[in-house]
Amino acid sequence: VFCATTATIVSGAMAERTNFLSYCIYSGIISAVVYPIEAHWIWGGGWLAQMGFHDFAGSCAIHMVGGFSALIGAWMEGPRLGKYNKDGTPNAIPGHNVVIGALGCFILWFGWYGFNGAAATNGPQLASIFATTTIAPAIATVTCMIFTWVKYGKPDVSMCLNASLAGLVGITAGCDTMDAMGAFFVGVVSGLLVCFGVLFCDYVIRVDDPVGAVAVHFCNGVWGTIAVGLFATTSAPSCEINGLFYGGGVHQLVLQLTGVGSVLLWTGVTMFIVFKVIDKIF
Repeated sequence: VFCATTATIVSGAMAERTNFLSYCIYSGIISAVVYPIEAHWIWGGGWLAQMGFHDFAGSCAIHMVGGFSALIGAWMEGPRLGKYNKDGTPNAIPGHNVVIGALGCFILWFGWYGFNGAAATNGPQLASIFATTTIAPAIATVTCMIFTWVKYGKPDVSMCLNASLAGLVGITAGCDTMDAMGAFFVGVVSGLLVCFGVLFCDYVIRVDDPVGAVAVHFCNGVWGTIAVGLFATTSAPSCEINGLFYGGGVHQLVLQLTGVGSVLLWTGVTMFIVFKVIDKIF
């Protein structure tokens, strides 16, 4: 399931420009090489796990890896026809069915309780995970609604749906270590970060990401992983670490940053080579 999630994130950002054979090949390589190695570092007793790096359900191991791979792939492919004008300004190419998009978002949200809760070891921990997995995306959605309402004069429904997913991605690493207040702040940042991530892709680096996968998964995968070092608290069931804002100092934050940097380096180098080879052959 985790391998499929990572590969699907990439396919969303590269939609409408990738042939099916190429999709099969990079999905296989992600599932067989990229993900297993970095997941072993984090979850299989590897060097990051031994250091104390914490990623409970995959903000780093799954979402950041998928989002960064998506960024590399979409950048190498170039934009869809009609995405950019001659002066470099982007054109919106909206989805054709917001209702179906909303349904997909809520199916994902419902499934996320299993995604985050599957590794719980006792009832109180599971209840805490369910609470943080509800609070963060809800706050992210409302934050995005307010931001887009102020910026554009009306709420942006599709952006708010992505904000829900951004909040879920953001809380995934620390869903077992945070209390309600920590989840609240993770949601606030996620709701804003997804908006700025989309704008950054469209206007600054000009990477055409049709579904906002980079903003949702890469940006908030990084944020959620770092947030553990800020908001982790021993008041959460089964949590044995405190983050910076809960009196734990910078130790855990440094570990989280180390994990983010190392996994980004592994993913970036490997997937750049993979996409280059696929591009040359296919």
